[in-house]
Parts: sequence; structure tokens; C-alpha cells
Amino acid sequence: MFGDLMGMMGKLKETQEKVEATKKRLDSVLIDDQSNDGLLKVTLTANRTIKKIEIAPSLLEDKEQLEDYLIITINQAVSKASEINETELGAVAKEGMPNIPGMDLFK
Repeated sequence: MFGDLMGMMGKLKETQEKVEATKKRLDSVLIDDQSNDGLLKVTLTANRTIKKIEIAPSLLEDKEQLEDYLIITINQAVSKASEINETELGAVAKEGMPNIPGMDLFK
């Protein structure tokens, strides 16, 4: 019984290390998104850190339009980054979970 418990604890620690390594790797995965007309471009990491914003000069003339573009485009990029982040971390976590009867957390 204790051997099983120690094995599970070891596997959980290994999984935690893999999750941390995956988080670090996701810092280098870049997501590019842009407005439909290409006037605003955003680059962020899969960990949802903004790295770059490119704004067409024409958008600088209308503050409200620029704000709308920023909100829409950044939200689109964050949504894509979140999907990648959750998929990657979920796969690592699921892979490392011990098989405990009745604990089907990831179906």
C-alpha cells in the first residue's frame, strides 16, 4: 500500500515538474492576431503576455476607434492563447494523473 502511495506521490511530483516546464515553454510560443482589415496587429505568448502591438497610422486619428480595435483584437488573441495554454497544460496534467478508481477528472 505504501509503495503505491509513494509511487503516486513520485508521479505527481514528476507531473508538477512537467507542468512547470510546459509553462516555461509556452512563454516562447507566439500568437499573432490582427483586426479584420489588418490595421492593428497583436503578438502575445501562449501564457497571455503581450509582446508587440502594431498600429496603423490611420487609427491614431480616432481615439475611440483605436480603443475598439484594441479591445476586439487583444481579446481575440487572448482567447487563442488561452485555448493553446489550456490544451497544452491539460494534456500534461492528464498524462501524469495516477489512475485512481472513481476519479475520472479528465474525460
